[in-house]
Amino acid sequence: MDKKLFNELTGALKDAATYERGERIDLRAAKLPAPPKPMTAKEIIALRKRFAMSQPVFARCLNVTPSTVKSWEQGLRLPSRAALKLLHIVKHEPRVLTL
Repeated sequence: MDKKLFNELTGALKDAATYERGERIDLRAAKLPAPPKPMTAKEIIALRKRFAMSQPVFARCLNVTPSTVKSWEQGLRLPSRAALKLLHIVKHEPRVLTL
């Protein structure tokens, strides 16, 4: 186990023990993931083709319009931050398209 993980687990265990004793602790400190990196038109095309989907089918899976996917792939528009997050999730966990 690496040192960072060990320290995080140790800290979490200490927090749990503090909570169990009834002491008040502040658990609001959270590490947020970095925002998703932008995707190029070519990356979006490659992702769609990886699943052998047409633009309309891919759009339906992402809950966007086919014209939105088309404009991303032509480089006319960039995906919103929410759409980027979803595209990255699909890229790394393809099974979410079938849920």
